[in-house]
Amino acid sequence: MRNVNRKEKKFLLDLASAQTLQSQLEAVLQGDVHNGAQGYPVRSLYFDTPHDRDYAEKLFGLDPRRKVRLRTYSPDADFALLELKQKQGEVQQKRSLFVSRHEARRLMEGSYGFLAERSEPFAAEMHGLMAINGYRPKTIVEYDRTAFIAKENKIRITFDRNIRATETCLDLFSEKLSLSPVFDSFNVILEVKFDGFLLSYIRTLLNGADKSELSVSKYCLARSTTMAYQF
Repeated sequence: MRNVNRKEKKFLLDLASAQTLQSQLEAVLQGDVHNGAQGYPVRSLYFDTPHDRDYAEKLFGLDPRRKVRLRTYSPDADFALLELKQKQGEVQQKRSLFVSRHEARRLMEGSYGFLAERSEPFAAEMHGLMAINGYRPKTIVEYDRTAFIAKENKIRITFDRNIRATETCLDLFSEKLSLSPVFDSFNVILEVKFDGFLLSYIRTLLNGADKSELSVSKYCLARSTTMAYQF
């Protein structure tokens, strides 16, 4: 199990500002080993309750709030990460559990019993949360991410582009997803995650970027069209 506690801030950048800031960060920070010319793909299957409690809590800005998701970085992967993100204010906790491809498919089908049989306490916690509250798959979100890392204070800075989603197919490992854009392709989401405080040279670069703070989540972006008339 992975357990990460840190602060998180999100910002909106236009393409030109994102490229300038990314070039500046490349000069002083280590790039994620998976970065390619266009970053690397991230695909998440989000779960919610029958009445979309998690979506509503985020929409209305309630604290604390949570997101439950399965994440993979390739439809060919033989595993996925079952993740629980809990956030209150700027402080975020993310816990992750490796599950096999077969176990991930059981979660997609709403079969959570195997979690209670695993030895990890977090697995048992997720079994209780998902079974009692009736969590079911709701949407798949995919995007391209470029990430930079500073080991000090666990700093991680990411640029997310080409955010798209689907609710017509909820198979995390599908090779044929029909994804539609859910965010302006001329903008980039910048996420700044750190433990304690940002190092001064990184803060200086970020303060110099033309950006605006953002509160919307990718899950809410994906659900906003279908949920617009329910709240």
